[in-house]
Amino acid sequence: EFDDPEFVARLRRGDSAAYRVLVRRFHASLVRFAASIIGSHAQAEEVVQDAWLAVYGGIGGFEERSSVVTWIFSIVMNRARTRVSREGRLVGLGALMEGTSPTGRGVPLNDFSPDGHWAETPRLWDELNPERVVAGRQLWDHVQAVIDRLPAGQRAVILLRDMEGRDAEETCQVLEISAENQRVL
Repeated sequence: EFDDPEFVARLRRGDSAAYRVLVRRFHASLVRFAASIIGSHAQAEEVVQDAWLAVYGGIGGFEERSSVVTWIFSIVMNRARTRVSREGRLVGLGALMEGTSPTGRGVPLNDFSPDGHWAETPRLWDELNPERVVAGRQLWDHVQAVIDRLPAGQRAVILLRDMEGRDAEETCQVLEISAENQRVL
């Protein structure tokens, strides 16, 4: 819907309703994406606000060689990278992974039988009860915390592919990486 010529024309005319649709749909994802590069949620908010201004001011020059969404993610990525390099806030991988073993496993080996199947089959999601709902929220918080500790490249690929649902080609285009590098990350 965002690449529909009429929608792009509305953006070019400065239609505030069209911009509201974009902002409502993508602002949170863009902030998470920028934070994955910068490492600071507050700075990511600033970068994304600046990017929205750039989108508004630059839509006339949008050449439609990519989707509108890819173009916006690219603007955010470039502005986030500029912020990181300008402020010198790069953090080494060792600092991010402090206290973890580089060879550690996400799931202990004894949770699996010798043939590779689960030793105890996980319970089905349709067996929900209040305890499982709370446990699921705690698990999601843990997953978010682990994703936040990943190196920026891996975090960006996970956010775009797995959380935002972008395809591999679009992810490569936004991150300016090869398909092979995207698969590795």
